[in-house]
Amino acid sequence: MQMRIKKEKKRKKIAWGITGTGDKLSETFEVMREIGEKYASKVDIRVYLSKAGEQVLRFYKLFDDLTNAFSRVKVEVNSNSPFLAGALQLGQFDFLLIAPTTANTVAKISLGIADTLLTNSSLMALKAFIPVYLMPCDYQEGIVVTKLPSGKSLKLRIRKEDVKNVKRLEKIEGIFLLREPEEIKKLFKTYFG
Repeated sequence: MQMRIKKEKKRKKIAWGITGTGDKLSETFEVMREIGEKYASKVDIRVYLSKAGEQVLRFYKLFDDLTNAFSRVKVEVNSNSPFLAGALQLGQFDFLLIAPTTANTVAKISLGIADTLLTNSSLMALKAFIPVYLMPCDYQEGIVVTKLPSGKSLKLRIRKEDVKNVKRLEKIEGIFLLREPEEIKKLFKTYFG
C-alpha cells in the first residue's frame, strides 16, 4: 500500500505597510489581527514598517502586540531595505496594503517620489501591475477627532492640500483607496473568500 502525501496548499502573500500615523492605527491593527487569524490557512501577511511607523506603534504600545500577532515584521532601513520593492516586482505578493497612510506618504506617492521603503515599494508595485491599496488618514477636508494612547481625544484639521493629494491618488491606475479599517475586511473577502 502506497501512502499519498497530501501536498500543502501554498498560501498567498500580502505585504502590509504601516506608516507613522496614529489615526485609526489601533482600529486597523485589530482588523488586521482578526483577518490574520481568519485567513491564516490561506494568507501569509508580512508586515513592513516605516521608521516612523515603528516609532508610532511603540508610542501607542502596539509594537509588541504586532510582533506577537504577525510572525514576519520588518522595519525600514532605507528605501530599498528590506527589499520589498523587488519582491513586489517579482510577483511574490498579491497586493500591497498601506494602512493607515500618512499625509506625507500619500503626497509622495501621488507625486511619484520613491525615497522611503513604502513609497518606493508602492511605485515599483504599480510598475509591475501589483495592486496597491491605501487608507489615507486625511481623506476629507474638515475636522476629525482621533484617540491618543492615553485615551484622550485630539482634534485635527484635515487641510485642503492633503485632500488634494488624495484626489490625485484616485486618478493613478492600480491604486485603490480605502476610507476605514472595516473596508480591509471586504478587500480580503474579495481576494480570498
